[in-house]
Amino acid sequence: MKQWTHEVEIDAPIEKIWNLLNGSLENMQKIMPNVVENTPIKITDEGVGSVYRQKYKEGNRVEEYEVETIEYLDSSTYKKLKVGFTLANMFDITAFYELIHINDEKTLFKYTVTNRPLKWFVKFLLLLSNKKVVVEFSDRVKQIAESEA
Repeated sequence: MKQWTHEVEIDAPIEKIWNLLNGSLENMQKIMPNVVENTPIKITDEGVGSVYRQKYKEGNRVEEYEVETIEYLDSSTYKKLKVGFTLANMFDITAFYELIHINDEKTLFKYTVTNRPLKWFVKFLLLLSNKKVVVEFSDRVKQIAESEA
């Protein structure tokens, strides 16, 4: 299993960033443009245990998988969302988003991804991977949130 973490200060209110992560499909697509569907399958009152069917387009291929909410907290000064899914029956992936209120116009965004290979022959792919995708995603969240703040 590999894990990557990146954090960045964003000049935007915590709620603005939260809406990009936990809002509508339209908001989600601003930071994850390849997500083409995010349909609720099971919604729980506390958030944890909620399941969404998500479709992700990469080139001409569309991957479909179920995303389960593993952790969820929505307070005024700290928010967290951790989701997990299996991609192409080859990787178990978790994405963990944390938002920490610094002041009314500044938020600390932490993004952590874990990737566990499910097949022996894809383990070597993880050896070649780095945190570039995590940094690029964090930077995209920063750019979109600040442009809309």
